Amino acid sequence: MSSLALLPSLAPLLLLAGAALLHVRQGTRPLAVRPLGERLSLAALLLAVAGTAQLILAGPGQLTLLDGTFALILRLDAISVTMTVLVAFVGWVVMRYARTYLAGDPGEKNFQGLMLTTLAAVLVLVQAGSLPVLVLAFAGIGLCLRKLLLFYADRPAARRAATKFTLVWHAGDLALFLSSVLFLLGTGTVDIARLPIMAGTDLSFTTHLAVAFLVLAALLKTAAFPLHGWLTEVMEAPTPVSALLHAGIINAGGFLLIRTADLVQASPGAMGTLVALGGLTALFGAVVMLTQSAVKTALAWSTISQMGFMLLQCGLGLWPLALLHIIAHSLYKAHAFLSSGGAVAAVARIRRPGLIAVPGFGAVAKSFAVALLLYAVVSLVFTLVAGPKTPQALAIGAMLIFGVAYLVAQGFADAAPAELTRRTGVSAVLVALAYFLFQLVSHALWGHAVPAVPTAGPLEWALIVLAVFSFGLVALAQTLFPLWSHHPAATGLRVHVANGFYINALLDRMTGGYRAGTPQ
Repeated sequence: MSSLALLPSLAPLLLLAGAALLHVRQGTRPLAVRPLGERLSLAALLLAVAGTAQLILAGPGQLTLLDGTFALILRLDAISVTMTVLVAFVGWVVMRYARTYLAGDPGEKNFQGLMLTTLAAVLVLVQAGSLPVLVLAFAGIGLCLRKLLLFYADRPAARRAATKFTLVWHAGDLALFLSSVLFLLGTGTVDIARLPIMAGTDLSFTTHLAVAFLVLAALLKTAAFPLHGWLTEVMEAPTPVSALLHAGIINAGGFLLIRTADLVQASPGAMGTLVALGGLTALFGAVVMLTQSAVKTALAWSTISQMGFMLLQCGLGLWPLALLHIIAHSLYKAHAFLSSGGAVAAVARIRRPGLIAVPGFGAVAKSFAVALLLYAVVSLVFTLVAGPKTPQALAIGAMLIFGVAYLVAQGFADAAPAELTRRTGVSAVLVALAYFLFQLVSHALWGHAVPAVPTAGPLEWALIVLAVFSFGLVALAQTLFPLWSHHPAATGLRVHVANGFYINALLDRMTGGYRAGTPQ
């Protein structure tokens, strides 16, 4: 890697300069302020795109600001440029939306300054090439986001959410700091690119402990079970904050794992923990999401589930797929939050009934068999064309196809029209094709920057079988839900599920969350 001026590294400086300008110009008229955030974020996006061109033309590079123990390094490679473009694009969209969302609000200028500062911190994070930069960027994001969550500080729910977020996020900062210190003691370097070389494949006790704290930090940053509650309570902040948080900031823990993938994969315990907690979080979030009536709350539980699934992918060693998941989730969730205000009206305009046809046990069994058969045929074709697939990749594909089986079951119901049967069958084929195509694309783009999928041993096989079985069981229960949803026991269960089995309430009692929401 050569040391050179990196175009994407100018983007955070530009945003920070704009935030400082907003802070200094106290008398600026609101009409003059509104376009500033949007224009600066667009300029940051252009610099990110220019960084892509720089990577293609000049190859990977790094910018070193300090050497030694406190080395500050920014990297330009396939992973960092991908995340920089993604963050800058989402940031530009959010700032464009915020331009009219908060028009006329007394705190409009302060809000734009905080958003620009937060966006700058995230851009520094995704370009980090050393552990001190990661630590500082994560801490900066936490400080800025807390202020944004307290934008309406008079709201008790906002104060409670900000308090809980602060505890969890900065606990992650502490874990990352301890991990950095241990890596320095165990390897003598804080350069992320050199860490795997110095640590080797046989990790010492110190580096094993460092990886453990690293994974803990990632779990805390991604709102993994059981410390997920803060993510469902941040709706008192303005919608642009929710969009930036759920579409960008929450992915930071996943990026941390991908950036340090060589180290994490060298620790079987770390990988097993990611599979177990990631899979549990994914299933838990998906089940609770189905019982939510508020649009934004349902989206928050969806984010928890998606982050769990991304952690599961990391634990299985499917690093390119995990990065692709981050990109897809960011774009989808930004659109979902920014358009949530019109969701109820859109549903009302459609005026369609619920399920067209309720599948029986026979239709459900047939749908799962057909979906898995289609998946097996498509995977066989891709194996013949592009080579054998790893058990981990096949397992993730099977979990995705379980979701398609729910749609196929609708088409196989006795009362289903022929058109519905045809469409659901086509959907199953397209999903299976898309999965393997996206897998090939992700490996082509980022496969060289992350370690190869590990060979599945007894532990890996046990985790794979457990994960596939668990996802299949939940998908089966979801598909059969119309058959038993009217039972009295189901009504009571729905209440408990809708409240997340009260895990968040227990956390509030333990951390004093309820007291944080009361006026002082």
